[in-house]
Amino acid sequence: MESTTDDATSLSRLGRIALGLGLALQASEDFRDIEGTIDYADSAGVPVPSLLAPLASGTMVTAGIGIALWRLPRLATGAAATFLSVVTLTMHDFWNDEEGERSGDRLAFFGNLAMLGGVLIALREAWR
Repeated sequence: MESTTDDATSLSRLGRIALGLGLALQASEDFRDIEGTIDYADSAGVPVPSLLAPLASGTMVTAGIGIALWRLPRLATGAAATFLSVVTLTMHDFWNDEEGERSGDRLAFFGNLAMLGGVLIALREAWR
């Protein structure tokens, strides 16, 4: 019985590391082209995009690292869930795009939705 518990713990830890690193590395990409990130946020109507876009990306990098290392897990998973909920619905609202321009936002929307699912599972684990 102990082996099954150890296996579950190991899989859970591996999943948190993969999820956290994936979130952190994806968000860190925003800093490679910060001007493009700011322009994209501006085009989506984000107020003060030169401040909020880097702040949001930095928050997600930090949250991802927190999830990967399982440090302050409630704060890290809560921050990631909040970020993904807001960004997914406001920045990747493909249903408002013109017919021929939907594919990029649709792909980002469903990718974020999948990440949000993983984060919500981790959030549940953080509150155990």
